[in-house]
Amino acid sequence: MSSELGTGPDIDPEAKYCAYPNYESGENVEELPATGAESTGIERAVWDALYDIDDPEMPISIVDLGLIYGVAIENGHARVDMTLTYTGCPARDMLQETVRSRVAAVEGIDDADLRLVWSPEWTVEMVTEQGREDLREFGLSI
Repeated sequence: MSSELGTGPDIDPEAKYCAYPNYESGENVEELPATGAESTGIERAVWDALYDIDDPEMPISIVDLGLIYGVAIENGHARVDMTLTYTGCPARDMLQETVRSRVAAVEGIDDADLRLVWSPEWTVEMVTEQGREDLREFGLSI
């Protein structure tokens, strides 16, 4: 076995390792989980579209899981601030694309951006009461 990092017999030099995109720090979000409870109009429709997206590993909405930190709508442009349960989430690309496409499909939205943020860090305390109930039904307790 070689003493150089990354050159041992079990390391595939041709392997594609997880490449992390550039992440942005979000503003300090005081009221999490964000649920869009007070939203109306197009913003409400965007939140509804987000509620319809389930986490790929368990039947719980990404909103109820606490992954959505905020939604902003301006002149037909939507921006969703979102996090993941951890930085190496294997479903990252799929979730990002699903969020962008579902939000962009909302009537009145011309384009949608997703901003993946890591501040504040996601914790199980961000799961809504509905999310906790859904997780219990799935067989997990938090």
